[in-house]
Amino acid sequence: MVLTATRTPRGLVGMVEHEPAAFMGTHAGDDHPPSAGDGDVNERPGDQISTGRYPVLDVANAWQVSTMLTIAAPGIRHGYRREPDGRHTATMTHPDESWAPATAVGTERPTVHQGGPRRLWDLLDDVRDDWLRLGIIPAFGARVRINDDGSIRLDYGTWMATIPAAFPSPLPGN
Repeated sequence: MVLTATRTPRGLVGMVEHEPAAFMGTHAGDDHPPSAGDGDVNERPGDQISTGRYPVLDVANAWQVSTMLTIAAPGIRHGYRREPDGRHTATMTHPDESWAPATAVGTERPTVHQGGPRRLWDLLDDVRDDWLRLGIIPAFGARVRINDDGSIRLDYGTWMATIPAAFPSPLPGN
């Protein structure tokens, strides 16, 4: 996403442009420990087993959905594999120890196992609901306010999200 903002008497305000862009997060190095959610999530017993609302998706290669999910829950790692028999599995893990594998054949609704403090597949389905309801990912064209603490508030119609500040604010006086 490309965010443009202007300093006004009310602070930094702007919008998200309709231009595809993204930053790739770092996932390796001596100062980056493995995620607590790393590992084979298919080997864990599920706290919750359900049926997903939509077919299995390779989220890492679905840019719009991946972008919205990153806003909803930064730090999710994605895996995807397709078997010769048509079965495919998407996995999601998060450093907070949340995890979710979803498996289906073709476009069937998947069987989803979820564990940890958040239900990652439910978040993904909620993001897909917004995308389908609005016909566009709501971040595109969203109004933006950059707060003094560096957090970013997005809103598009009834959809709203806040991206927490990742670094100390570069704004004067902070």
